[in-house]
Amino acid sequence: MLAPRRLAISLVRNRLSRPHTMATMSGPVSDSKPTSEGGPVESAIRAKLTELFKPSQLDITNDSWQHRHHAAMRAQGGDNGETHFSISVVSEEFLGKNTMQRHRMIYSALSDELAAGLHALSLKTKTPVEAQGNKQA
Repeated sequence: MLAPRRLAISLVRNRLSRPHTMATMSGPVSDSKPTSEGGPVESAIRAKLTELFKPSQLDITNDSWQHRHHAAMRAQGGDNGETHFSISVVSEEFLGKNTMQRHRMIYSALSDELAAGLHALSLKTKTPVEAQGNKQA
């Protein structure tokens, strides 16, 4: 019975002792730099999605620190800190497309990054009307 508790304490200590960085950009997309500099993968994601989808809002969060202990991440060089991202995109380009089609558009746009070690994306894709509906609810 002590083993699960020791594991939980170890995980908490590990999480508290290792600082992590999280870069996000929220709000309307502009030509100005984000407040927090991301790495090369995050920069490439931001540039490609901005160019292709001309989003009214683009939020990118680097979640890689949460997965750094996975053996698969260490084996593929995932210690670079840029393997897992949460991305929220609001764009007119999604009009008339279902969630699966929208996600395929994003994955297609980021195919080079996925081939080079980007491991996972958590996507939220909305049209401006859908995003406004969520704010009113």
